[in-house]
Amino acid sequence: MSARRFPWWFYGLSLGLILLLALAPVASVFVAIWLAEANGCLLNEAAAHPCMINGADWGTDLYAMFVLGWLALATLPLGGIALMVWLAVLVIHRLLFWHR
Repeated sequence: MSARRFPWWFYGLSLGLILLLALAPVASVFVAIWLAEANGCLLNEAAAHPCMINGADWGTDLYAMFVLGWLALATLPLGGIALMVWLAVLVIHRLLFWHR
């Protein structure tokens, strides 16, 4: 009879998903700032400004990515709560069902 292994892959995958969803708006802001600075474009929350990157205007897309950072006011606390629930489930699962 083979011994069953603890499903670390599931907990790692769910942790990665929680972090990805919680930090996505913050990453969006940093990418928008990086692209705007690398191409000498003006980027602020007041309005979308023209920004030519490889012959195409990316101003409205960069503006949307930049303003999306406000979504972090919701995703970061919810991600923190999800991380606490994730950790509690991990500890309970490990101690109660896999303790030898």
